[in-house]
Amino acid sequence: MYAIVTEGNITKTFNNPRRITINNIRYSTKIYSLWSVEEKKAIGLYEVEYDNTNKKDEAWYINTNQTLAYDSSADKVVASYGTATARAIADVNEVDDNGDPLLDSNGDQIVTKGLKTVKKEMIDQQCAGILQPSDWRVIKAKETSTTMNSAWKTWRAAVRTKCNSMQTQIDGAANVDALAALFTYTEQEDKSVTRPLGEFPIKE
Repeated sequence: MYAIVTEGNITKTFNNPRRITINNIRYSTKIYSLWSVEEKKAIGLYEVEYDNTNKKDEAWYINTNQTLAYDSSADKVVASYGTATARAIADVNEVDDNGDPLLDSNGDQIVTKGLKTVKKEMIDQQCAGILQPSDWRVIKAKETSTTMNSAWKTWRAAVRTKCNSMQTQIDGAANVDALAALFTYTEQEDKSVTRPLGEFPIKE
């Protein structure tokens, strides 16, 4: 992004190099590649610098729009974010301006799922996806009145146990940062990469 600065104020912005007129002088697009940074600044043309200090992972936070500002002390134009807002961690029962419940077409209150519910549903889906290929073993054992292989039975139980454990960890997260930390992979001393939430057991 580019900005034109006149007397310390940003007067115009645009995304791609284009012909511009400054102080009644027309400049071609060649100046973007042929002129030095200082030469362009001398006529008030600045390439915007981006400050992502306040930008956070949008899976967990809602970022503000970027704000452009001319920094006279550093002689540069900077696009920066304001303070990000954490996404709702708990479910929200939606209400209207009067505080009355907002209802869906069935007459039930509309509920916006919080991050905990979203992540727990994701874990449920992963668990179901892991177990699904071996579901036929359970069906076969029931239909033929036989016993399913003990190793498969033990593994499937371990998957369900881990699913429940993960969801308990999610429920226990005190805030968005604590919840995000459960899913964050970090390198350990032994060079392995793990996350606090752990992983589902693998069938050997």
